[in-house]
Amino acid sequence: MTELVTSGHEAPSGWRVAVLGGGAWGTALALAMLRAGHFVRLYARDPETVAAIDRGENPRYLPGIALQPGIVATTDIAAALDGADCVLAVAPAQALRAMLAAARHHVPSGIPLVLCAKGIERDTGALLSAIVEEALPNNPVAALSGPSFATDVARGLPTAVVVAARDADLAADLAARFSAENLRCYSSDDLVGVEIGGALKNVFAIAAGAVTGAKLGASAQAAMVTRGFVELRRIGAAFGARPETLMGLSGLGDLLLTCSSAQSRNFAYGLALGQGKPLAGLPLAEGVPTAAIAARLAAERGIDAPIITAVAAILDGTVTIGQAVTALMTRPLKTETDI
Repeated sequence: MTELVTSGHEAPSGWRVAVLGGGAWGTALALAMLRAGHFVRLYARDPETVAAIDRGENPRYLPGIALQPGIVATTDIAAALDGADCVLAVAPAQALRAMLAAARHHVPSGIPLVLCAKGIERDTGALLSAIVEEALPNNPVAALSGPSFATDVARGLPTAVVVAARDADLAADLAARFSAENLRCYSSDDLVGVEIGGALKNVFAIAAGAVTGAKLGASAQAAMVTRGFVELRRIGAAFGARPETLMGLSGLGDLLLTCSSAQSRNFAYGLALGQGKPLAGLPLAEGVPTAAIAARLAAERGIDAPIITAVAAILDGTVTIGQAVTALMTRPLKTETDI
């Protein structure tokens, strides 16, 4: 375990922020919090990751990016959380419950826990905020989402995101505290809308990658993304999300980014799928488990979501990409505004 010292660097003024997760996004957010003037402790399970961050790098997840001094990394989750004013939970969606179980007795009561991963729990169909509210009932929950690649944030490139909480004042306070020169944070009190947008865009990114990998053309990709957004709006409405939230950074903005670049792990996964390449060993794509649960939720609620359903079927091997495209192209015609 790395000792929690600052190696001669004075702690910046501001909050003590605990970042739970030492992957690309966790490390990038730790840098962002440091730039915003906060003292940052980062928890990672892997001792090699902790040692690398202590050296000023994280080559496994952010190769070629030098980390500025000041991040205190540790494999001790209790030490990372000790005295924290805020927690950023950056565990993958399907691992969040286990991480909260390990952290729950060490999270100071009353401090906000900010969700920084995107997804829906596969086994229960629960949004991630519901998991936090169950595990940490004495801690307000928020979510950070929007079009943001970890490498861009780590390099300090201009990025805009949304911080959402049911309490509008809390969301505004967090957004103000997290903002820095090249990170602009907007606030929202539509927590569910921000979560839905962040979770479902991963499914459509897989679809966009598959369309590109299968060489179905730019026209097909544009149509898929557009109609995918229609499905996102349908499901979002069923969960109580506001339309303007889904039109914003955490909905349409994130959808456009992740559906257009192989920097997106979900797009890259879909690309390999469309090209018929092996999928084993690819970076974690949250859209894979999310597709199955989103398709199930849509079916249970009677929501027409043919693209999500097709992605889930392709991923479980029920249909091929060609069969899915044929099924989508031969659906009954309707007016475009019939959503």
